[in-house]
Amino acid sequence: MTAALLSLALPLVAGLLLVVLQPRRPGLWVIAVSLGSLLAAAGALHQAMALGPQMLQIGGWTPPLAIRFQLTPLTALLLLFTAGLHLLVALFAARSPHATGSGDYWPLSSLLHAALAALWLSADLFNLYVTLELLSLTAVALVALAGRKSHRPAFNYLMLSLAGSLAYLFGVALLYGRYGVLDVPLLAGLAEADASTRLALLLMSLGLMLKAALWPLHLWLPPAHSGAPTAVSALLSGLVVKGPIYILWLIWSEIAPPELGRPAGMLFAIAGIVALLSGGWSALRAPRLKMLVAYSTVAQLGYALLALGLLLRLEEPRLEAALWLFILAHGLAKVSMFLAAGELQRVLGTRRVRALKGASQNMPVAMATFAVAGGSLIGLPPSGGFLAKWLLLEPLFVQPQHWPWALGILLGTLMSAAYVFRVVALGFDRARPNPPSVAPDRLAQWLAMLPALLVLSLALISEPLLLWLGGVAR
Repeated sequence: MTAALLSLALPLVAGLLLVVLQPRRPGLWVIAVSLGSLLAAAGALHQAMALGPQMLQIGGWTPPLAIRFQLTPLTALLLLFTAGLHLLVALFAARSPHATGSGDYWPLSSLLHAALAALWLSADLFNLYVTLELLSLTAVALVALAGRKSHRPAFNYLMLSLAGSLAYLFGVALLYGRYGVLDVPLLAGLAEADASTRLALLLMSLGLMLKAALWPLHLWLPPAHSGAPTAVSALLSGLVVKGPIYILWLIWSEIAPPELGRPAGMLFAIAGIVALLSGGWSALRAPRLKMLVAYSTVAQLGYALLALGLLLRLEEPRLEAALWLFILAHGLAKVSMFLAAGELQRVLGTRRVRALKGASQNMPVAMATFAVAGGSLIGLPPSGGFLAKWLLLEPLFVQPQHWPWALGILLGTLMSAAYVFRVVALGFDRARPNPPSVAPDRLAQWLAMLPALLVLSLALISEPLLLWLGGVAR
């Protein structure tokens, strides 16, 4: 557990020190801290795999008064994932200061890292609320770094996030009034399928879906993610929206009785299919590049929501592995896509998708990055997206009555291919490109390529990864 706490403490202390000391090169601090957090998370993952789940009761109190931190293989994996993506984005942002919007990016990104790490480790519903609020407030501040044009999206994000927080908190209060505890393992053994529990889970789910921008509560996401600085967009899409999804999975897979989980699973699965189609259609019609990538996030989160819904209905372990593999693959792909999109916009001097015609002649690495990351979103082999989609489809093929879900996944795949190929076809067109407004930065493009290469390399460790993910969440 010590390594996990170190992975949390390093970015927290760094963020506070950067606010107080204001060093001349804060990017180097954040890179060093992210690397240290990554190494500590790797140590925590080794401990969790070797020793099994570990608990820490903060302050020495015993349940139900204790605030419990819990380290499992899944939470250790998420710590590693968070630190790794923060390191990759920090390397890109240090190379391309324009991608941060302001020097305030560095302490805020460290605090965002710390809030996510605390969220993964928390095993108490109120402590999850606190970490979720810290995460949301930091994310809103990061969106606002883009200047006046981002103030309205940031304000809308803040207001809707607070509404989601209130819904979640009301649900927590109902559970506490009913059972007298907020500790997740204790609630898992006490929860009953009565009216108050049903209402509490409904309120909490609505709040979390609003914070994660899951369909139909997603309207704040495209303006906020597309209007934020490039590095911020990458963190928001790659990491921040995953926090509420983790809590949603936690309350429905650990706390909710099966009598409530099965009908809720149907609603989640339907919402996931609609997200795939409506988000994909909006991405296909988006006139601006970062807006296209933002709507793609709405669509791709539909896979996670569908996997969660089918998991609750079918109770198939492979669907749990599919859910977390989607989370990992989507995070890596979206970081690459946003960083590549930001470089394309900077060099071409325009945000329009149609301005990408022939862009590969000036920026071949950036366009290749978009294509490789987009291949994972589509589910092309041998990417992580392909592995996740195969795990999701495999149980559906066994039982013919589940064919409507498989058809929905197929239609979502075709929609993903349409908006990705829309960009790729323009970028690799042989037409003479518009002259770049600034000189392309080849190193920045290669840094954007790194997460795409990582998501592609998941296939190289597919067998041990799939065997491990099959039981990682428990």
